[in-house]
Amino acid sequence: MSQFRLPQNSRVRPGRVHRASAGARALRTFRIYRFDPETGENPRIDAFEIDMDDCGPMVLDALIKIKDEVDSTLTFRRSCREGICGSCAMNIDGLNTLACIKSCQDLGREVSIYPLPHLPVIKDLVPDLSQFYAQYASIRPWLQTRTPAPPDRERLQSKEQQEKVDRPSACILCACCSTGCPSYWWNSDRFLGPAALLAAYRWIVDSRDEATDERLDALDDTFRLYRCHTIMNCTEACPKDLNPARAIAEIKKTLAGRGQ
Repeated sequence: MSQFRLPQNSRVRPGRVHRASAGARALRTFRIYRFDPETGENPRIDAFEIDMDDCGPMVLDALIKIKDEVDSTLTFRRSCREGICGSCAMNIDGLNTLACIKSCQDLGREVSIYPLPHLPVIKDLVPDLSQFYAQYASIRPWLQTRTPAPPDRERLQSKEQQEKVDRPSACILCACCSTGCPSYWWNSDRFLGPAALLAAYRWIVDSRDEATDERLDALDDTFRLYRCHTIMNCTEACPKDLNPARAIAEIKKTLAGRGQ
């Protein structure tokens, strides 16, 4: 019988327990993944008891309170606190989402927080997104034209043409969708993933762009596009209620219809 073991230093061990002060009534425990590669130690799970009567309503509020008042070494990304920048994407109770818009009231008394899955971890809740951004850059996410712009006005679109790019343009590149996709987990070196493909679709359907054929040619690949098996995890995970799976299906349909 085959036996498999996790790589050295990858097994998660129990960590420290930080108790709330005496008299706290509205207790919630946050079990947070901790990892610092510079120490050479295994990852651990630290538990923090927080009095929610003295804390903001969102998971990010709890993380900031922990960092400010309990353990200043806790590391995570955050910026806008409004669900716009995507910086605070993480796995909360098994779901990829944004900590700033995830209400603690929607969670139980014990909350598990991990970095986005299947990415190298820089420290604690901070994943390495270098490859994710490189894949986004590879689809050339900018307007490509051959004809000069009109000298007296912008490149105009009709209302219907603009509506085609409106929702795909709302992607904030938080990586919740791609890191929730099993196909991306196992083939992230070759499969572009839902976020990059959604961005590619946004430019393919843009009436002002004049590189549609080149964009489609670049995507017509067994791995870059067709490794998507329509599992739909990407759509389920998107905190902006976008539908990357539908965009990918539309790209496939467009490719299938070429030359007919």
